[in-house]
Amino acid sequence: MAVIFSTHELHPRATALLANAGEFVVASALDAATLVREAADAEIVVVRAPLPPELFEHTPRLRAAIRHGAGFDMIPIEAATKAGVLVANVPGVNARSVAEHVFLVTLALLRRFRAMDRDLRAKGWSAGRDHANSGHELAGRTMGIIGMGNVGKEVARIARFGFGLEVIGNTRDRRNLPENVAFAPVDDLVRQSDIIVLCCPLTLETTGLISEDRIAQMKPDALLVNVARGPVIDDTALLRALAGRQIGGAALDVFAQQPLPPDHPYFSFDNVIVTPHQAGLTEESMMHMGVGAADEAIRVLGGLLPVNLRNPEAVEHYRRRFPA
Repeated sequence: MAVIFSTHELHPRATALLANAGEFVVASALDAATLVREAADAEIVVVRAPLPPELFEHTPRLRAAIRHGAGFDMIPIEAATKAGVLVANVPGVNARSVAEHVFLVTLALLRRFRAMDRDLRAKGWSAGRDHANSGHELAGRTMGIIGMGNVGKEVARIARFGFGLEVIGNTRDRRNLPENVAFAPVDDLVRQSDIIVLCCPLTLETTGLISEDRIAQMKPDALLVNVARGPVIDDTALLRALAGRQIGGAALDVFAQQPLPPDHPYFSFDNVIVTPHQAGLTEESMMHMGVGAADEAIRVLGGLLPVNLRNPEAVEHYRRRFPA
């Protein structure tokens, strides 16, 4: 019976599918040594936490590493490819959840929800209500979106057709821009936007993309929303700008260091919303991601290639390891 190893528990529907396809095992801990040891007999690994590269040196039966979601930064693709292990993902299935989160936190920042809620509870009705005088509407603003994959496009659609915002975007391939979204170079985008939303993948090009210089170009009341990856932002520069009230605020779901330490300076600002890398997690998205990953696992165990194969250069080696 095939061993299907997952770094985390999955949605019950996905668990049922995988349990019917083999022996479904969940990691007891997420440190490298435990993952390497417990995945030793696996034919499939479902990935919701970073995999150590050495895992691929100690899993002789491993056929595929399947990402529970879209981003690849948790899978060392080079090591997987060298070992002849297929890498797949489940793109787009949590785009709606992430996009809804963008507007949740944007509206909360504009309406000063954190400070209002805190003071209402601690100081009473009038103290909470006073924050409304300095709140703002979303209408009439410009949203700039960096990254036009599934999430960026969904954010753009809701912004344009749900709230009537002006939307500008930046993407490596302008053909990805939806209709009614004008292209803007990054420097122009950060200067023109009232709300800057980061939806881009983490690459060498995007690491530190939101730098001290670009933060300095933002409007004094601009909001920065990050649902991409933490290292896209220069944390030191952003903290300095927040402390100096150079921008209006930030909503951060991802961080260079995760989990974020409880004494991190981001927690000290009323105009910063911090969430624990959960923008794409809802009951619905967990079901879609889990079932999508399970479907790919079952395909591979059945001798087929994944629908969303992301390292086709591994196929030749894979076929030598597992002849059809």
